[in-house]
Amino acid sequence: MTEINLSDIWKRIREELEQKGIDLDSGCCEAVAGSPLKIVCMAGGLADSLREMEKTPRDQVVMVRLDEETVKKLDAWLETGAFKSRSEAAALFIREGLKVHARELDELAEALKGVENAKDRLREKARDVFEPATEES
Repeated sequence: MTEINLSDIWKRIREELEQKGIDLDSGCCEAVAGSPLKIVCMAGGLADSLREMEKTPRDQVVMVRLDEETVKKLDAWLETGAFKSRSEAAALFIREGLKVHARELDELAEALKGVENAKDRLREKARDVFEPATEES
């Protein structure tokens, strides 16, 4: 019987990923160029994320409609006793989903800044057209 050396397996996995341009030590959460592969960095566990979430007050109310299957899954989490309410469970999973897609959201935020800057320039131009400066004689 051949003995399995997990250290060798992990080393081989790291080498294969490095050949594809993925550096596990960089802690990156980026898509690999030209590949559908994405490395996702997440907290050690949901318990850590829940403790982190509890440090910040949840004082914003967001109404959301969910399909029956999603509600059943939230209720299953409630049954475990891990969460006090559907709201708490939903808040945690929304937060975790946003972490997973942080890079994409940062790119969208940057694009939105460009849109806001363009709107500001448009408003300035409109003021110039409709409220021309008076010339002193």
